[in-house]
Amino acid sequence: MGLIIPSAHDWNNDHNPMKISAMLLLLSFPVLAVAQTAVPVDREPGHHLALDNKYTRVFQVEVPPHQSTLLHQHDRDYLFVVIGPAAIENDVQDKPPVHVKFQDGEARFVKGGFAHVAKNEGDTPFRNVTIEVKKKSAESAAPKQPERGVNVGMSGGLSDVLWDNDTTRASDVQINPGGMMEKTEHKLPYLTVAVTDLDLRNDVAGRKQPEMIRLKPGDFSWSGPGTSNMLMNEGKKPARFIVIEFK
Repeated sequence: MGLIIPSAHDWNNDHNPMKISAMLLLLSFPVLAVAQTAVPVDREPGHHLALDNKYTRVFQVEVPPHQSTLLHQHDRDYLFVVIGPAAIENDVQDKPPVHVKFQDGEARFVKGGFAHVAKNEGDTPFRNVTIEVKKKSAESAAPKQPERGVNVGMSGGLSDVLWDNDTTRASDVQINPGGMMEKTEHKLPYLTVAVTDLDLRNDVAGRKQPEMIRLKPGDFSWSGPGTSNMLMNEGKKPARFIVIEFK
């Protein structure tokens, strides 16, 4: 059977199926081109820049249930702290999708240099705090995490080292109601990310009056280096937070 070539009359007919198919095919090209263009992470609508200093950029992230982020680029290494349990499809550009379930307060370190889409497969918002590391890592591969070092205090406090690499050290800290973390020396600047409601009394060496730290889950506070403090949980529930130190 020979090739059927439409006449000029047929091609000018707006109801010609071949013309309609060709127009739909042409219209699809710009859509595909846009879908493959990654935006910088600070231009992704679900990523809200909340802190920018010489050590880090911190984004508070929220993706509604059964919705997705735009394809966005992570040029820097970063870590994230998940607020609330979540189920995510992680679509890294040019790689197969990966389905991931997170626990409340889970923290992970990620090497940068990729673009991805995060799809929320759950019935509640996917919330996390994404923390970029501005210092360039000397390691060419993802840093190996050492065995977790747990420091159990005698006053109702527990600190669990999650990782310690050449740019950051992260600890999962929990304090029982009425409990405290003994005096801690902070030689490095650090970020405190609340996993639960925090109602902490912070006694800082050299200050006459203690300060109160009151944060909601997903809130954070920044502290400079060279301080020494002791924390007491004045709330009625266990306090949990992630501390990220920047080297």
